[in-house]
This record gives sequence, C-alpha cells and structure tokens, in this order.
Amino acid sequence: MQKIVPFLWFNGNAEEAVNFYLSVFKSSKLTQITHYPGASEEVSGKPKGEIMTIAFELNGSGFVALNGGNEIKMNWGTSFVVPCNTQQEIDDLWGILSDGGQIIECGWLTDKYGVTWQIVPAVLEELLSDQDDAKRERVMAALLKMKKLDIEKLKAA
Repeated sequence: MQKIVPFLWFNGNAEEAVNFYLSVFKSSKLTQITHYPGASEEVSGKPKGEIMTIAFELNGSGFVALNGGNEIKMNWGTSFVVPCNTQQEIDDLWGILSDGGQIIECGWLTDKYGVTWQIVPAVLEELLSDQDDAKRERVMAALLKMKKLDIEKLKAA
C-alpha cells in the first residue's frame, strides 16, 4: 500500500483531467469515485451528488483528484517526475502533456490543467551523479540549454 498519495485540487474539472491522464499513461486505472453529500453543500458550494473525489493510478502510483472550486491554483512548487527509458517515450509524453499547457525548461512543463511534470530520461540521475566532475558539469550545462530533454545529447555531453 502506498503510504503517501498526492491529492490534486482541480477547479471543477477533476473528471475531465483524470480521464485525460488515464488516456496518457498506459498503465493506469480508475480506482474510486466519491460524490458530495448534501451535508457539505453549504461549505463546498457543490450540490449533492456531484463528483467530489476521484482516486486513480498512473504507472502504479496512486493519486486523488478533488473536484474543488476556483480558490486554489496549482503552481510549479509541486511537480511529478516521469523517468523515460527511450527518446520516443519522452517525445510522446512531452507532446501530449504540453499541448494546451506551458513548456518550461530542463524537461519541465505544465499541462492544460496546471499540473507540472518533469519528463526526464531514466538515465539522468546516473549522468548527474557520475564520479567525473567534468562530465557532471557538461551534462548539467547541456541540460540547462534544453526544454524537452534529449537523451543522446545528454549522454554525449
């Protein structure tokens, strides 16, 4: 059982966002939906029966999406790292997740729902922890010039 589960606040579009993520990540599933009870109408502003939370898994990691209001905005302070084994995987995820969102840099992007992702090569940690100081510096210098990360250019650095 996962001991810590990210809880994401969406501005009334949690179901749409979750369906999008379920379509993006091949190993994903919906695990539970709860609805607002009548007792919460005054505090939440949501009518009885509207979707409140959606529990789901992406690549084996559990998440919960809250169908909240416009009071809370997501920001870059929290992001989700997706290690990719191939450049094709990076390219595919980058294209899908950045569509309608914002490309940042160094493998970071914000999707159309405001969630921030880091789409990175799985080998990146190894490259950045190499015992050769000069190699680490070259890898970091190359990384800092990129928006979408390029595995071969990072390895060549």
